[in-house]
Amino acid sequence: ENGGDIYIRSSRDRTIALFAGDSPLSMKVGIKVKGKDTPLGVCTSSGRVGHSLSMGRAHSVTVVAPDTPLADAAATALANMVKEADHIQKALEKAVEIDGLLGTVVIFEDRLGAWGKIELVSLEAP
Repeated sequence: ENGGDIYIRSSRDRTIALFAGDSPLSMKVGIKVKGKDTPLGVCTSSGRVGHSLSMGRAHSVTVVAPDTPLADAAATALANMVKEADHIQKALEKAVEIDGLLGTVVIFEDRLGAWGKIELVSLEAP
């Protein structure tokens, strides 16, 4: 597996941790999902984690959308675009063009880029 797909329906707010393999940002950043905004799909693809073939090298690309299969397909497509840190912006610009996405988070090594109507939260202790 080189990512993960979540369909979330909840009456409470939830925080989803972002796993990005050996990136120093792995498990230190999360996406806050408000219960009132669900159901949602939160899907991640990676070019560095797992055994699945990927054309990219991103540690993780996570996409949030009301349509879970769309989030999954978009995460895969966007992750395939990211072969180096300078490609983060290109992937985010492409995400803007995909109708139906609420937001995207791209992690490559120690760099993070995000777009959309998502709330990022620190998972590190103060």
